[in-house]
Amino acid sequence: MRWYLRRHPRLFIGGGLVALLILVAIFAPFIAPYDPTAVDVSQTLEPPGPAHWLGTDDLGRDVFSRTVYGARISLSVGLIAVSIGFTVGVTIGLIAGYLGGLVDLLAMRAIDALLAFPALVLAISITAALGPQIQNAMIAIGVVAVPLYTRLTRGQVLSVRERDYITAARTIGASGRRIVLRHIFPNITNPLVVQATLSIAFAILAEATLSFLGLGAQPPTPTWGADINYSQRWLSNLKWWMSVGPGLGIFLAVFSFNYFGDALRDALDPRIRRSG
Repeated sequence: MRWYLRRHPRLFIGGGLVALLILVAIFAPFIAPYDPTAVDVSQTLEPPGPAHWLGTDDLGRDVFSRTVYGARISLSVGLIAVSIGFTVGVTIGLIAGYLGGLVDLLAMRAIDALLAFPALVLAISITAALGPQIQNAMIAIGVVAVPLYTRLTRGQVLSVRERDYITAARTIGASGRRIVLRHIFPNITNPLVVQATLSIAFAILAEATLSFLGLGAQPPTPTWGADINYSQRWLSNLKWWMSVGPGLGIFLAVFSFNYFGDALRDALDPRIRRSG
């Protein structure tokens, strides 16, 4: 363990940051000193201080408490949306890459059609069509992630389906389903896991964007994007602390998952291991 820690210190740092975020989201009721939706008109627009570490908004709600609870929404959206994109995209990629032919052609043309739209524009369009709810935001971000996993999976399948162990499995009469699930998929998981980690960062940022536009979780649910949108009207009055909490939350979450994804890629890439 000490040898692995010395060789991949960034992996443990990134993993620690991600674990810290998850713990904050899980134990938010115990970390947050106040109810994030409780209104206290006697404490409106209080600057940061001992009682309210990040101050209060114009309704007297504690900004720090709302930031802590906002981690629950962002991480939930990130994990669920990526799970949707991962499951659907990997399934399509496995089928298209292994079968090839007409199936591969039709699947890739459908994926190309999705890729014709910018990711955020497509997510905004889907959420607006389905309705401004957090569940619809998860679906929209998941749909946006499908093409990425499909193309990545298909490329990996094409690179391994003609290898000797796959040919040997066909020779002994293994079914296509068994070959895909038992021989191909386990050998292409490394890049998929790395991409999933990096995609969570994008999903968190996309959720913040949708919430900022009013298409995510609805008030008074604490979300980082919606709170930044709500607080911008007070920036001209120098009430800067209302934006600091959710802004830091988005920054730390995106940075942590990107850092962890990069470190995980370095640790799992055999070429980097050999050069190291």
